Amino acid sequence: MTGVLSNKVALVTGAGRGLGRAIARRFAAEGARVAVLSRGQEAIDRTVADIRTAGGTAIGIACDVFDLERIDAAVAEVAAAFGTIDILVNNSWDQATAVAPIMEITSENLRRQIESGPVVYLRFMQACFPYMDGRDGRIINLASCVGTAGWSTRAPYAIAKEGVRALTRAAAREWGPRRVTANNLLPVTDTDSFREDQARADARPPTPPIPRIGDPDHDIVPLALFLASPAAGYLTGYSYYADGGLMIDTAR
Repeated sequence: MTGVLSNKVALVTGAGRGLGRAIARRFAAEGARVAVLSRGQEAIDRTVADIRTAGGTAIGIACDVFDLERIDAAVAEVAAAFGTIDILVNNSWDQATAVAPIMEITSENLRRQIESGPVVYLRFMQACFPYMDGRDGRIINLASCVGTAGWSTRAPYAIAKEGVRALTRAAAREWGPRRVTANNLLPVTDTDSFREDQARADARPPTPPIPRIGDPDHDIVPLALFLASPAAGYLTGYSYYADGGLMIDTAR
């Protein structure tokens, strides 16, 4: 398939469902060979089948991101299958320990959030960088306006997501001279995990100026595609909000 990502190899984590799945499908439609990483084999198979049915190229690799050695092995599998890695989308996350009022946060659930976010993202970046070095690599890390806006009952998640943004900025500074960009994408989008979160009475965000929740395929994925494309080669270290204007309230 031809498109803006022709001849590129993309690795997308958490691609078995939700936004990760939508990104993987669109990248493949734009010509990328896509590695679909997730924990559940059934979800992986579904995404890979969608891509192949549409005429794209994809492989599926089961990866528990809390097994750091497995991350290294999974990245090596992708490189062995496709020859290299050009684009990394860090999208996976542990939602189970994301929610807690500040007075109820434990060291365990905070540790779990930090591990599933900055630690896992860093490990994937370290494993993928040698393939990207000097080759116009693209790193897209999923952060969140929960961190920048400071929503209540979300401190563990917010702390970890702001750690992701800091990691991305540091990578942008270090790796820019090596022709590797790193940017954050902060979406508000309608996925299974978002709907599960919304079911909690204390979890509802303020209404954005565009009074709806973003659609993954139409509102979020086009921005991810742009950041992965050659057109974004002079952009690095930034946080891109796809949130219907929600962050206007923070005066940033």
